[in-house]
Amino acid sequence: MAKDGTRRGGKRIGAGRKPKALNDKVNAGAEANVISFPGADEMVGVEMPPVKEYLKAEQRNGSSLQAEAVFKETWDWLVKRNCASIINPQLVSQYAMSAARWIQCEDAISKMGLLAKHPTTGAPIASPFVSMSQNYMRQVNQLWYQIFQVVKENSLSAFEGANPHDDMMERLLRSKK
Repeated sequence: MAKDGTRRGGKRIGAGRKPKALNDKVNAGAEANVISFPGADEMVGVEMPPVKEYLKAEQRNGSSLQAEAVFKETWDWLVKRNCASIINPQLVSQYAMSAARWIQCEDAISKMGLLAKHPTTGAPIASPFVSMSQNYMRQVNQLWYQIFQVVKENSLSAFEGANPHDDMMERLLRSKK
């Protein structure tokens, strides 16, 4: 403890060697710590939880929020990797809402431009949608890394092909029609 009473030093968040994916451990021949559940042979699958109403809400301008589509696409991706049962649906909902808001901000930037008019002076200023978009994108990335980390650590299959997070720009471009 320092003289001013604050604690300093110690392990930093994110410091140290990153854990290997379960698939890499199995391929390397190391003994993997695979969790087995009693009665797992009878388990068939996880139904997608119902999409919350706030993910389907109509927007003020009359457009539809794309969070429901992002939620379903992400959930289907998790089901294909047999990880839907270990991911909290609330985390997927947060990811879907943040991604939908990012798409909404990017759409507003495309329609209104990168500049706005100051409310009192009338001088040009940076559009507030730009900083909102950056904040939502940061939030989307953080939530996706949480989801992907759980999948990476618990999936026995390798990752091939696109994932829902890679398809975000494509979703943005499709929303402009």
